[in-house]
Amino acid sequence: MNDTLKELLIQKADEIWPSVIKNRRYLHTHPELSFMEFDTASYIRNQLQDLQVPWQAMATTGTVAILKGDLPNQQVIALRADIDALPIIEQNQFEYASTHEGVMHACGHDAHTSSLLGVIAILHSIKHLWGGTIKFIFQPGEEKLPGGASLMIAEGVLDKPKPSYIIGQHVMPSLACGKIAIRKGKFMASMDEVLLKIKGKGGHGAQPHLNVDPVLIASHIIIALQQVVSRMAFPGHPTVLSFGKVIANGAINVIPDEVHVEGTFRAMDETWRNEAHIKIKQIARGIAESMGAACEVTIHTGYPHLINHEELSNKIESISKDYLGKQNVLDQDIWMAAEDFAYYSQVANGCFYLLGVGNPEKNINAALHTSRFDLDEDALKISTGLMAYIACKLLEEPPF
Repeated sequence: MNDTLKELLIQKADEIWPSVIKNRRYLHTHPELSFMEFDTASYIRNQLQDLQVPWQAMATTGTVAILKGDLPNQQVIALRADIDALPIIEQNQFEYASTHEGVMHACGHDAHTSSLLGVIAILHSIKHLWGGTIKFIFQPGEEKLPGGASLMIAEGVLDKPKPSYIIGQHVMPSLACGKIAIRKGKFMASMDEVLLKIKGKGGHGAQPHLNVDPVLIASHIIIALQQVVSRMAFPGHPTVLSFGKVIANGAINVIPDEVHVEGTFRAMDETWRNEAHIKIKQIARGIAESMGAACEVTIHTGYPHLINHEELSNKIESISKDYLGKQNVLDQDIWMAAEDFAYYSQVANGCFYLLGVGNPEKNINAALHTSRFDLDEDALKISTGLMAYIACKLLEEPPF
C-alpha cells in the first residue's frame, strides 16, 4: 500500500502542479502586509469553496478549513501555511512580480499558501483512501508581532477537535530544489524587539563641551551590548543581538537631543532570554547615566523559540525519506530566524521543516527577505505531494 499510495500522490502532485503555480503567481503578484491580507483571504476562501471544502474565518484574515477522510478514524492533525508579505520593493522583472508598490512575497508565504491549497486538492481527490480529520490553517501576520498564530490559537484554531500534531514547511533558497531539511528538538530562535531612546542635550557640533552627546553615547551602548553575546551568554546557548536602525536627527554641525536605536535579540533558551533582557537594560542605562544622559529601554517580547517534537520529527524524517529518497532528506542545523509556528508547537506536538527551492543553474539563489527572492517552482511538486503523504501516513497510526 505504501508504494501504491506514494506513486498515486506523486502522480496527483504532478497533475495539480500547474494550478499550484497559478495560485502562487497570483499571490506573488498581489501581496498584502501582515493583518491586511483581505484579498488574499478572499482568494483562499474562493478556492476552498470551489473544492467544496468547509472553512471558517478566524483572526479576521485567517482561515481554517476542515477535511475528513471517508475511512473510520478519530485521529486529527493540522497543517499550516502563512499568508502575509513583507514591506520590500521587489526588484525582479518577471511577469508575476508584485504589482503592489513596496510590498513583496520575499519570504515564500505565497508558496506556502498555494502549496497548502494543493495539498487540500490532492487529499480531497483521494478521500476514499484515508480516514481521520485534517485542519488546514491559513494564518495571517506571521511577520509582525504579536504573530497571527497567537491570535488563531486564542480564537480556538487548535480546539474542537484538537489535533495530535501540527506540521508546517518553509521555503529555503540555500537548500537545493528537490531536498528538504529537518531539525529535531530546538530549531529556531525566540525573537524580541529592543528599542533604545538615549536622551542627552543637543547643541552646536563645534561646542561639544556644552552638550551631552547622545550620538556618542549610543555608539558606546551599541558596542558594549555585544558583551551580552560574547561574554555573558553561556557558549552553549546560541544568542544574537543585532541593531539595524539608528536615528540621530541632527546635522553635520548639530548634535541632537535624542538618538533612537532599534534592534533584535534572539535566543534558544527561555531562562537565558529573560536574564539577557535584564542585562541589556542594566548596561544601556548604566552607560548612559555614567556619561550624563538617560536611556529608556523598551523590549517587546516576541515569539518563543521553536522546538520540533523529537518523535514526530523522527517519524516525518522516515516518511520523507520514503517519499523523496534518503539522499534528499538532510539534517538541519539551528536557525536563528524566528517563526510564530513556535506558538503552535507549545500547544500540540509540532514539526516545522525546510523545503529546498534554490537552483543556482536557474539563477535562483537570492536569500529570504531580499528584493530579488524567487524560487524554483519545481519545488511545488514536492511541497504538495510530500505534505499529503506525511498527512496520510501519520493518520494511519495512533498518536504518540
